[in-house]
Amino acid sequence: MTENEISKIILDCAFKVHTKLGPGLLEKVYQECLAYELTSAGLKVEVEKPMPLIYEDIKFDCGYRIDLLVESKVVIELKVVESFNDVHIAQALTYMRLSGCKLGLLLNFYTKSLKNGIKRLIL
Repeated sequence: MTENEISKIILDCAFKVHTKLGPGLLEKVYQECLAYELTSAGLKVEVEKPMPLIYEDIKFDCGYRIDLLVESKVVIELKVVESFNDVHIAQALTYMRLSGCKLGLLLNFYTKSLKNGIKRLIL
């Protein structure tokens, strides 16, 4: 399955979760519900996937955690904020680089309509 095919399933599941729950809950709630929906859709999902930083020959376990890693191909970073800022984008891009993923989705569940809370990132 390609990254684009996976991202379509992810977005369908994210819309389902947002429609059922609405905005205003904690990030962890959306994370667990989205992981459940993705798994139910037949995708392999890793929740809060630890991601070490490798510098030269040294591996640092710095506490980086990807919110959701889907099929080892797509990074999902979840937020519940008024709007994305540069730090959110930088964080998602860093997770993508560390994991070797080409596609990332930054999803903001705070928005009234989820379509206004999606940022697609490509390396």
